[in-house]
Amino acid sequence: MSVRKLKPITPGQRFRVVNNFEEITTNKPEKSLTVGISKSGGRNQTGKMTMRYTGGGHKKKYRIIDFKRNKANVEATVKTVEYDPNRTAFIALLEYADGEKRYIIAPNGIKVDQKVVSGESVEPNVGNAMKLKNIPLGTVISCIELKPGQGAILARSAGSSAQLTSRDGKYAIIKLPSGESRMILTECMAMIGSVSNSDHQLTVSGKAGRSRWLGRRPRTRAVVMNPVDHPMGGGEGRSSGGHPRSRNGKPAKGYKTRKKNKVSNRYIVSKRK
Repeated sequence: MSVRKLKPITPGQRFRVVNNFEEITTNKPEKSLTVGISKSGGRNQTGKMTMRYTGGGHKKKYRIIDFKRNKANVEATVKTVEYDPNRTAFIALLEYADGEKRYIIAPNGIKVDQKVVSGESVEPNVGNAMKLKNIPLGTVISCIELKPGQGAILARSAGSSAQLTSRDGKYAIIKLPSGESRMILTECMAMIGSVSNSDHQLTVSGKAGRSRWLGRRPRTRAVVMNPVDHPMGGGEGRSSGGHPRSRNGKPAKGYKTRKKNKVSNRYIVSKRK
């Protein structure tokens, strides 16, 4: 995976860094696995704006992704690796031996015509899905379940990966991308390998219009608002606005908001940095 810098022939391309999309093999999605997706524009059912700075954006279709990988012990062939407008990672189209097709999150290094399988006693190869109790210690994994049969929740975005460090009874200790170590039931599924499109964070938008294509409207800074609109608003001239805080007064920049008695605290071995 690599990126390339465009020649500055227009102001919008001067700082633009784009993805090479070398892994992508087709630009047409599988029609049976796509559905229409509607946008709210940040409005609720009565038409009132409840989420600011949201609206517009290019029309998209949703690709139905198999996060559960519950088709056990049936070998599948990778037919295509595709771009997905709904996520940062690439997706891969699998065709199983019985003819069924499914999309999965594409792991790093997956190739067309590669064989992948999910199940209990499968090889820990890239793209295969296994239960945590069967994965060798030290393996890099992604698309991890939090509850058995729930479907992948953790480490799904571009370039993300976690590591299986140890096992303790019915729990496995996973080191997550945030640096947090957490206990997860060994009956949960995970995919071998890291998520594709690891260079996504190196891309540079280049212009404001590209944010509009993604459905993001211009955001007003808090310090330029009036005191009635934001705690950081008001003041004479270009005043800094005091301590950084949210619209409802909660401090930002290091203030911990996690509840002390949160239920999942018992599963956290070491906190994130």
